[in-house]
Amino acid sequence: MKTALKWFLAFLLIIILAVGAGGAYIYFGIQPVKASEEAVRITIEPGMRTNSIANALEQHGLIKNAFLFKSYLKLKSEGSHFQAGTYDIHPGVDYDEIIAKLNSGDVVKAEMLRFTIPEGYTVKQMAEALSEQGLVKEDTFLQIAKSAAGIDSPLLADVPDSAELKFRLEGYLFPETYELKKDSTELDIISRMIAETESRLHKIPDYEQKLKKSGLSLNEIMTVASLVEREVVVDSERSAVAGVIYNRLDKGMKLEIDATVQFLLDKPKERLMNSDLRKVDSPYNTYLYEGLPPGPIAAPSLKSIEAALAPETSEYLFYVTKKDGSGEHLFAKTYKEHLKNIEKSKATAK
Repeated sequence: MKTALKWFLAFLLIIILAVGAGGAYIYFGIQPVKASEEAVRITIEPGMRTNSIANALEQHGLIKNAFLFKSYLKLKSEGSHFQAGTYDIHPGVDYDEIIAKLNSGDVVKAEMLRFTIPEGYTVKQMAEALSEQGLVKEDTFLQIAKSAAGIDSPLLADVPDSAELKFRLEGYLFPETYELKKDSTELDIISRMIAETESRLHKIPDYEQKLKKSGLSLNEIMTVASLVEREVVVDSERSAVAGVIYNRLDKGMKLEIDATVQFLLDKPKERLMNSDLRKVDSPYNTYLYEGLPPGPIAAPSLKSIEAALAPETSEYLFYVTKKDGSGEHLFAKTYKEHLKNIEKSKATAK
């Protein structure tokens, strides 16, 4: 009897010691590792399972025991909402803090590049500006803008692949402030800009209906919008100038817009002379050729695009800029009225 009792007590002691050792193993195993002010960077790949995540955390020294972490996840019904990404985790945080971080997707923010493209910029001006900021190689940017190679956008279906176009993507790189990852390539930047144009177009109320009603292609609308952009300063006049452009087209009149000639020059002039207007033989030169240029001459603002889609109805065929510094125009129905407006404009010069 005494012998049996001894064996029982010995067995009980072993059980107690085993439970105690197991408890100690678990207790110390789930305790945070030694704290450090320096974060450890770890990447959770898309589709990574909790087993692999636990092993990665252990390998990076963020937890002591992957098995215990996995067991804790099962106990807490966690792990199914972990988000992929790169994380900075400080050694010394407990399981719950690690789980919360992975659930919330509190990832390391990628270094970003930021730039602004003003309204009315040409592709060449964009390339020069971005090159000066060290964001692109100018030649590479221009080459992509000319050929559209590598660009996947439904807008290209409406842009003719014509040798007449100076740049196939002229007018389709939306003027806006952008933020992209620091290592973005010229193709990444251009793709983002043309995607912005597509997005903005479809946010115009009744865009599809207005485009269809115009009877013009998207490329023609964007061309008119670019002309409006380069001709108009005062927003309230955009639709009026668009109306003049359409009126002249309907009557078979040359548009005679200075901005189309400026577009052809290596360096735009502050003031064009009469000789300049007819010197450059190009289908873009609206002093030499009737109709619209082959494509846009600049990046139009949304307001100019809307004006091209909804021009103001009038009988005006001419306009001249006031010289009083307002940026406004005087409109005329006849050439005789136009000549009078030119004199009025000169009289208001400051």
